[in-house]
Amino acid sequence: MRFIEEVVVDEFLPTFRSMLAEDLRDRGLTQHQVAEALGISQSAVSKYAHGDVSRRDEVLEDERVVDLVERVGEGLATGDMSRVQALVEAEVLVRRLETGDLLARLHEAEMPELADYEGYERIHDPDSGLRTSEQVRSSLRRALRRLTNASGFAGLIPNVGSNLVESLPAASTVDDVAGVPGRIFDVKGRATIPGDPEFGVSEHVASVLLSARDAGRDVHAAINVRYDPEIVADLEAAGYDAVEFEADAPTDPIREALADREDLSSTFVCYQTGGYGIEPITYVLGPDADTAVTAVKTLLGA
Repeated sequence: MRFIEEVVVDEFLPTFRSMLAEDLRDRGLTQHQVAEALGISQSAVSKYAHGDVSRRDEVLEDERVVDLVERVGEGLATGDMSRVQALVEAEVLVRRLETGDLLARLHEAEMPELADYEGYERIHDPDSGLRTSEQVRSSLRRALRRLTNASGFAGLIPNVGSNLVESLPAASTVDDVAGVPGRIFDVKGRATIPGDPEFGVSEHVASVLLSARDAGRDVHAAINVRYDPEIVADLEAAGYDAVEFEADAPTDPIREALADREDLSSTFVCYQTGGYGIEPITYVLGPDADTAVTAVKTLLGA
């Protein structure tokens, strides 16, 4: 993990300072005067002068950096610009270059995975939603680890596979719900997760969650397991309310089944006993993925 601030310190500043030191020396300032102007040691100025500091070509060749060096160099040499103003001018340029520009590109080169996020500036914006999205994915990873480490979970996976999903706070579409791509399958008695949680990959379980939310339920996570009357009975015995819905109802069966159930607990069960070409399934819904997994683990005696 490498922060963009490290790119500024390690890649931009040495090049920028060496360019400015070189400019000031060319304007006739002594090594001591350059050190005073830049607030650095004379030994550092000497290193810049002798090329002992590595410099980034991308910074050296950027016209805005070159222009700033010339303006600051002239201002410091003539006394028309204070060190504070020089710092402010440099800071303004750095902030500009951090936002989808030169420094952002250097940062992406150091952290290639950042290229997956449209709009690089989102990683610096606490209101962009990216932080919340990553928190949801992190919550799913933790819950999936608990689930797959639980002995016997593979036996609860239906033929169509299971999925564990969690939504963003204001989720309204499948793209607002993260889940396991390709679902969780039983491979020789072991629950197998094919990939890292992603948004928009669970059409089925995500739709169940969204229907429950449309019915006014304050839930953000759901998991499906196979249906068996004993499974539903065990979940009810553990304190979870259970609601049956018709799998082949003409409208939204889950929303209709939940519409009048104001008495439901925060974590509850929905199930359907199958239909023509439809496998019976049990769903556990709750405020977050970890809570839903906790409910499922009661079926395993954990």
